[in-house]
Amino acid sequence: MVSILIKNIGKIVSGKIEKPLADGDSIVVRDGVVEEVGWGLQTKADGVIDVNGMTVMPGLFDSHVHPVFGDFTPRQNTLGFIESSVHGGVTTMISAGEVHLPGRPRGDKEAAKALAVLAHKTFKNLRPLGAKVHAGALLLEKGLDARDFEEVARAGVWLVGEVGLGSVQDPDEAAAMVEMAHRNGMKVVIHTGGASIPGSTIVNADVVLKVKPDVVSHINGGPTSPPLKDIERIISETSYAVEVVQCGNFRSMIETVRLLERSNQLHRLIIGNDAPSGTGVLPLGIIRTVSFIASNTNIAAEKVVAAATGNTARIFGLREGVIEPGRPADLVVADSPYGSVATDALGAFSVGDIPGIAMVMIDGKPRVGRSRMTPPPSRQLRVEGAVHLPEGGH
Repeated sequence: MVSILIKNIGKIVSGKIEKPLADGDSIVVRDGVVEEVGWGLQTKADGVIDVNGMTVMPGLFDSHVHPVFGDFTPRQNTLGFIESSVHGGVTTMISAGEVHLPGRPRGDKEAAKALAVLAHKTFKNLRPLGAKVHAGALLLEKGLDARDFEEVARAGVWLVGEVGLGSVQDPDEAAAMVEMAHRNGMKVVIHTGGASIPGSTIVNADVVLKVKPDVVSHINGGPTSPPLKDIERIISETSYAVEVVQCGNFRSMIETVRLLERSNQLHRLIIGNDAPSGTGVLPLGIIRTVSFIASNTNIAAEKVVAAATGNTARIFGLREGVIEPGRPADLVVADSPYGSVATDALGAFSVGDIPGIAMVMIDGKPRVGRSRMTPPPSRQLRVEGAVHLPEGGH
């Protein structure tokens, strides 16, 4: 088994909203998994990474991505958007539906099932730069029945794409299908706000309450926000996860976060991009959203990071997103960007800067050295032994 000691850590962001900073300045990774977190660990390891006082946090989640097949988006005719996102610190992506497939049939349940199964299975075999892409989100099309949900669940599909993007627009019909999905252990997300693409619909608080999803997608709009009174109702009258996205309304984003903070419900907050979309391809979308929230509210940056890591993992039932023994070693080493007034990555978030990423590790393997997407970090890390950083990493 390959072991790596990460030492001289300034701060460890745990990913846990209830205790967002972990105790320690060292992490031991063995065979792709976090083995130990503590102070001054001196274990014998195959390789050593001295991070020189920088911050280590869990790999970021993008809770709302619209992939199709491969590392290509037809919506923006762009190659490599997933690899670029890894350079932005994202190690796990969750599909909200493969809606941008050219020629996607609408109102065709067989096509919807086939698309979900194929997307799910292809991304099981494809890991662009190591990214974990949970694809194959079934879109609700007319005619889907209990046997259809059982069929796709047997094939491994466990996500239902944004309710409101398929041909099923009636809330009662959607609610019945969501119940079938839940019986098969599937996680369901729902579009909220104004229409996003031709054929989608407006989803308000009444619809959300009737459909009963697991996640209220882009509550700040994708891209058009619902009224604040609807946001308030969804937060006060439900316990569903609440997602804010980069490709939405920034004023509504901050209002949403403040409402959750005032009601002591930040454990419900998750962060996504809602890209690729008409807004574009946003490799730094998640880290920018963390910075925007941390610098425009009184919420500690490490708690906002938890919204983009541990919260999302818990809500979708995934093991990543938290730094503790037994969890996958998906880690980001970051620092204040060179020239910032901040002295570390958390300080950079708090003043509205984008931290400089010095390394991204997925399953214990460094996948990115110094990021080509972020500003350079103020400090540099050093490696010894059996550790290889991709070119430009140190």
